[in-house]
Parts: sequence; structure tokens; C-alpha cells
Amino acid sequence: MKLFIKYMVSLRCKMIVKEELANLGLRPSKVELGVVEVKDHVSDELREKIRINLSKCGLELLEDRTSILIEQIKGVVIEMIHYSDEAPKVNYSDYISEKLNYDYTYLSNVFSKVKGITIQQFIIMNKIERVKELLMYDEMNLTEISYKLNYSSVAHLSNQFKKITGLSPSFFKQTRHERSNLEAF
Repeated sequence: MKLFIKYMVSLRCKMIVKEELANLGLRPSKVELGVVEVKDHVSDELREKIRINLSKCGLELLEDRTSILIEQIKGVVIEMIHYSDEAPKVNYSDYISEKLNYDYTYLSNVFSKVKGITIQQFIIMNKIERVKELLMYDEMNLTEISYKLNYSSVAHLSNQFKKITGLSPSFFKQTRHERSNLEAF
């Protein structure tokens, strides 16, 4: 049986879900961002206990198909951008469509209708957040970051970054380092 969970967007969330399910005597066979598979039958009573325990952790058990699909789309995008070591070999729309076994046009229409932004805009927002993280770690230069996140060029990454944040990547990095130096005192 699959359980779909909203706001499950990090490895820490996966650990929390595993722990909460273990507390209820369930052992999931598979835990991915937004989806948990359990071999056991989950009664309505147990489902309600899961819902209550997850809500205490800021997570939400999903029931309706549209919400589940939206979370699946978000999960694929987040995993692809934040947790994959290399970009997909195909374009993002094909990748998402293949992962979820739905036509991309359908996914795109449902996502836009519910979220008010396109999947592409969601991808861009997540890529910029990932760029921020990588700039903060200071382990990669902008050329390496643009390659890692499948940008066509450093200029494309920089233009997109500035459009979303209002700052150039180098200015963002500089201000972050200045703030962290001030916080050290």
C-alpha cells in the first residue's frame, strides 16, 4: 500500500516518517520523497493515527488524487535537482513524464491549475535554491554549478539567478560571506 505525504521534501523528512511509522508498528518497504510503501494493510483507524502523528511533525497525509499528483511532481523535481548527482539525460518534461507515467501536458495543466505556476517555473525556483546552497558551501565555482544543474552557460545561470533573487550570484555569495563573518563575532 502506498501512502502519499505532503511537505516531505528532504532526507530529514524521510527519517522522521520512518520513525513515526515505526512508532506505530509499521515497517515501510520503500521511502521516497512524498511516497511511502508499506506491505501491511493500513486500516482506517491506523491511517488516522498516521495522519495525527505526521501532522505533529508538519507533514500531511494526502487522500485526493490531485493533491497526490501535485506532490509527486514536486517530489520528482526536488529529487532531480537537490539529490541527484547528475542532470537527467533527457529534458525535464520527458523525465517527469517518464517517472510518473503521465503525459506531460496533463501534468503541466494540473500543476498550473492548482499551484498557479508552471512546472518549469517550479523547476527554475528549485534550481536557484540549489545554486544558493552550492554557493554557500563554497566548494564549486559558478562554471561547475552551471554544469551540474544543466544550464547552457554561466551567463544563463547568472541571468536567471538575478531575475529570481534580484542579485548576481557573486554579490549573493559576497553578502552571505560578510554576514557569516559578522555572526562569528
